[in-house]
Amino acid sequence: MKPVAKEYAIIVRSKTRLESLIERFNTKAQTKFYIESLGGFYEDYELEHEIFYASLNRLQTQLSKVIKHKTIDRTFLPSYIFDQKNIIIVVGQDGLVANTAKYSKGIPMIAVNPDQQRYDGVLLPYNPDNFIQAVDSVMLQNYSVRNVRFAQASLNDGQSLLAFNDLFIGPTSHISARYKITFNGKTEEQSSSGLIISTAAGSTGWLSSIFNMAYGISDTFEPSEPLKTRKVPQKKLKKSDEIIAPQKHYRPKLSNEELLFAVREPFKSIRTQAEIVAGIINQKNKLVIESLMPTQGVIFSDGIEKDFIKFNSGAIATISLSNESANIVTN
Repeated sequence: MKPVAKEYAIIVRSKTRLESLIERFNTKAQTKFYIESLGGFYEDYELEHEIFYASLNRLQTQLSKVIKHKTIDRTFLPSYIFDQKNIIIVVGQDGLVANTAKYSKGIPMIAVNPDQQRYDGVLLPYNPDNFIQAVDSVMLQNYSVRNVRFAQASLNDGQSLLAFNDLFIGPTSHISARYKITFNGKTEEQSSSGLIISTAAGSTGWLSSIFNMAYGISDTFEPSEPLKTRKVPQKKLKKSDEIIAPQKHYRPKLSNEELLFAVREPFKSIRTQAEIVAGIINQKNKLVIESLMPTQGVIFSDGIEKDFIKFNSGAIATISLSNESANIVTN
């Protein structure tokens, strides 16, 4: 297929914290009073706001010399239709990249970190000073991308939901999720706080907190031992053989063709088991969850609770890799 020439850049942004609070309290003065009455520092919100707009303005100025563009707020993403003649430029935190990716239709995305002192930017390879190089590369059709496969939850009623980072399956509030789980030829009934299904891109996010919790509790009550050293006769001992560096905790490194699921706080009882608590999902091995919750069951993606489908009794979700993917420009 012949590459489509890029004619328009779409800048995707979020409101700053200060903007969101001013919308709520109507004025800066009332917003300042609210923040400071709770012990916060209004100046921090204001500085973050100013840095963001300085970055956005610098980006827009450079972009206007190269290609036509317009800016949309993230709230318009579900209804906005991107075109293959577009370049998508995301300006914000990592989460905004994940949210935008689901609607990107494989169109190249250039992710820009507007505040490098504040945001880690795991998914943000560019800043307002160097992003234009990526724009030039895309327009010349001479660029590389990081291709990220989505996770997909498909229900037996035809509904489906994509996730760039992770899917959550469970209750809408602090109650137990009840369901049947089938994986790798085994089925059991469970009661838990829900499941997290992570992509490779999302493995450093929500999923990592589950590993942090599990290893933290384990270390508190049963400190981990270093890995066994290799036994080598003394006369053959080499410096490189003296010790194998201890690996305190193992965390699987996912490929783009794998998902990892983890059950949060599984509870054992007469009716419920906790044998299937984690696993790798791939093209051959899918995860199937059948809801046993009469109400308040949901599946949502990428931490956005408004982006959900109901998951109540009778609903069966099959979790797999989607055929759709996002393309994040890397050079």
